[in-house]
Amino acid sequence: MSTIAVAPLSTAEAESLIAGATRAAAAAEVPVSVAVLDVSGQLLAFRRDDQARLISGETSRAKAYTSLQLNAPTADLAEAVQPGGPLHSLPTALDRPLLFVGGGLPVHRDGQLIGAIGVGGGTPDQDHSFATAAIAARG
Repeated sequence: MSTIAVAPLSTAEAESLIAGATRAAAAAEVPVSVAVLDVSGQLLAFRRDDQARLISGETSRAKAYTSLQLNAPTADLAEAVQPGGPLHSLPTALDRPLLFVGGGLPVHRDGQLIGAIGVGGGTPDQDHSFATAAIAARG
């Protein structure tokens, strides 16, 4: 079995993702915070709009981290952590906070996970759409 090396998420790509998300949010007139993590979970780039709620900085990072750890959009995981769901105990299982609210998306290259983006500041649906726009603009 061979492993194909994939280039890591670069700082330039992370900044491009932030620009894509903030453009989409600005078009909707929603001040946001955007965090991009590399595959190891380290913060690669971050931006908070002047008028964004302070908590959006924390939620954007937590959404990106959650998406990275589970390699899935956070919007798709909300039901799984409800009482009786298969991931019900997961939000309290780790030292770092997980956040199962729309706005976090994994970033892939050639089918391999290379990082994640998290957007906070709007509604969960808005944040998800801003993160989706950033990924789409990446190409």
